[in-house]
Amino acid sequence: MGLVRALWGVGGVLLLLGYAVLKLFPPALDTLSQELAWYHWGVLLLNTPFVAYFKGYRGFQRGFAPRVAARAKYLTSNGANIWWTIFAPLFCMGYFHILKRKKIVTYGMTVGMVGLIVLVRFLPPPWRGIIDLGILVGLAWGFVAVLGYS
Repeated sequence: MGLVRALWGVGGVLLLLGYAVLKLFPPALDTLSQELAWYHWGVLLLNTPFVAYFKGYRGFQRGFAPRVAARAKYLTSNGANIWWTIFAPLFCMGYFHILKRKKIVTYGMTVGMVGLIVLVRFLPPPWRGIIDLGILVGLAWGFVAVLGYS
């Protein structure tokens, strides 16, 4: 049963990341098909590696993915609680049964990300697509990192 909990936890996280990647892919691709000015390309070429490094490498590969894998491993031997089984993806993401300081960071990051998503939606094209392209690269990196650590 522990393996099932762990697979559900990691699988749920991968489903969430995969959904976000698939949702961002068409508008990001659409941005590349538009005629962009030189300054659009400049921002695109600066933003994408910046987000890839800070969100993909530092955020996902060095922080989030190892934590998801460690918490999934913890579920294999310690997850007898029915709520941990039902909410295994949220457990693996660190939304509960975690130190208070980490919980504050997790919830703060969530609120911050939702706020940024709302703000980016108000950007006109092609700026929204340029930002989305960077986020897409970071999320895809995160998907691969979680898959690799798990």
